Amino acid sequence: MATEPKWMDAEETSALAILLEPLKRQVQVLQDYSYLAARAIASLFSPPLYVNDLLQQMDIIGIGSLPIVLLTGAFIGAVMVLQTASQFERFGETALTGDIVSLALVRELGPAITGLLVAGRNASGMASELGSMLVTEQVDAMRAMGTDPDRKLVAPRLLATMCVLPLLTAMADFVGLTGGFIVSYFTLRIGAVEFWTRALNALEFSDLMQGMAKPVIFAFLLATIGCYKGLTVRGGTQGVGRATTQAVVASSVAILVSDFFLTKLALFLAGKSL
Repeated sequence: MATEPKWMDAEETSALAILLEPLKRQVQVLQDYSYLAARAIASLFSPPLYVNDLLQQMDIIGIGSLPIVLLTGAFIGAVMVLQTASQFERFGETALTGDIVSLALVRELGPAITGLLVAGRNASGMASELGSMLVTEQVDAMRAMGTDPDRKLVAPRLLATMCVLPLLTAMADFVGLTGGFIVSYFTLRIGAVEFWTRALNALEFSDLMQGMAKPVIFAFLLATIGCYKGLTVRGGTQGVGRATTQAVVASSVAILVSDFFLTKLALFLAGKSL
């Protein structure tokens, strides 16, 4: 039997290698990211703890993000009422406005929108800050002095984000309900007692748990992704710009993807599996 020429085998091998190379790089990135996240989590449970860095990051992430989160939350609640008012009036069910706004904000819109806003503002900030430190060799100097960069740089940002994002989400939910009430009062003539009573009664404990558990996961994702992109910068100042963009894109996609699976899990645990 005739055998294929060796040059054909070499071409097939090289083509396969070219196709597998991007997959290998992605697996390597996932491995390095997982290692960084695991080291950051482990650093939270052993001394030393950099409390001053933690408080500074809580101020930057929490207080710094507060205006945009509150403004966005208020207009999201208002827009929800505007979009649903016409449909409610057709069926004479305008009293359901409070129920819809509260459930949508607490379960889904509040955590997701807040996570995306903080990712756009702070994940990019973490990537650019740590990337600049890496490019200017401050991270290498830190290692030379015996300081663990994961403990000093990543762990405070991770813990600060996981602490403040649920609080930001809760405030966004409340302001969103307030914005929805204001629009409901002037467009649907719904009184304050009726709106807030139905809005609060519509919520169950599982809804609150779902709305507060999601921000913790989102905070973990956006903080670790932002720090990872910053600590893996290549190519000088141009690399810092690329890392900043990649941090926002990757963290936003991770939040949206994880939101789907978290919602599915929450519905399954609540006995409402679809």
